[in-house]
Amino acid sequence: MSPAHAASPVSSGDEVSSEAVGRGHGYASPTASPAGHGHGHRHAHAASPADGEPSAPGVGPVLGWLDGRPLPRADLDRRLAAVRGRPRSSALPEPGSAEDRQLTRWVAQVMLTELLCEAEAAERGLDTGGGAPPVRLDQRAAVELGSITAAAFEGSGAVRAVYAAVTADVTVPGEQAAAYAAATARPPAEPEWRLSTADGDFDAAPGTLPARLAAALAETEPGQTVTVDGLTVTLLGTREPGNPPEPGDRLLDAARRLAFVRWLDHARAHRLRLVPGLEHPGDPAQPDNHHRH
Repeated sequence: MSPAHAASPVSSGDEVSSEAVGRGHGYASPTASPAGHGHGHRHAHAASPADGEPSAPGVGPVLGWLDGRPLPRADLDRRLAAVRGRPRSSALPEPGSAEDRQLTRWVAQVMLTELLCEAEAAERGLDTGGGAPPVRLDQRAAVELGSITAAAFEGSGAVRAVYAAVTADVTVPGEQAAAYAAATARPPAEPEWRLSTADGDFDAAPGTLPARLAAALAETEPGQTVTVDGLTVTLLGTREPGNPPEPGDRLLDAARRLAFVRWLDHARAHRLRLVPGLEHPGDPAQPDNHHRH
C-alpha cells in the first residue's frame, strides 16, 4: 500500500499540516490513541525521566534541556499554533483533552530531536543543507524510524545530515545478505501479455489465464484475435519482466535506520532532560499514557 503523502505535521520552518497529524505516512499518528503510542515501532520505551526544571531564569517556560541549556517553550507554542491554524485543523484533538496533551508531547519530542541534531551537526561541522525543502520517507522507512524521528528527519536538514554521518560506516555482512536473498527468493517472473477485450485492456501473465486461452494466445502473433470458450481476446504485445531489485540496498537502508535509532536513543538519554508535561508520549509514567496490553 502506498498511502498518499502529506506534509510533515511539525516540520521545520512551521511548514505544518494539521491534516497530516491525524493521517500520517502509514505510521501511527501521535493522536491515534490516548496513549500516544504512535511515537515509534517499539514497545520498549527509551524515554528519559521528566526531571528537568519546567522554567529557567531569563528564559521562562522550558521545552527541555539540551546539554544543560534550557530551550524556550515559546517555539513549541508557535509551532502548535501553526498546526492549529492550517486547513482541516478540526481533525486535531479537542484543546485541553488528553489527546491534545499527547499531541503537544509528540510535537515537543520532534522539536527536541531536531535541536539535538542541530547541536550535533554543529559539533561535527556538517553541512545541513541550508533551506533545503522537506523530504518524504516511504512507509517502511517511517515505520522503522518511528513517527517522532521520521517527522524530524523529513523536516530537518540537520537530522538528515547527522543520519548520514552516524550511519556512513554501516555495512551488511555478506552472509546476512545471502541468507536474506535465499529466504526471499521467488521463481522468475513470467513475461506478461498486453491484452484487449470488449471490457478494456489489461496485462496478464500466461499462468493467470484459463489454460485453453493461454495456449491459444501462445500461438498468436501481436495484433491477432482469438476466441476461446466464449472469450474474445486480442494480443497487443508482450512485456518482459524487469529484474527484481537486489536485496542489498534494502538491507543496508534498514541497517542504517536501526543504527541511527540506537544512536539517537543514546544521545537523547545522555544529552536531553525532559520537563513535566512534555514527557515522551509513550512514557508509561506520564498521566495521559493509558495504553494497555
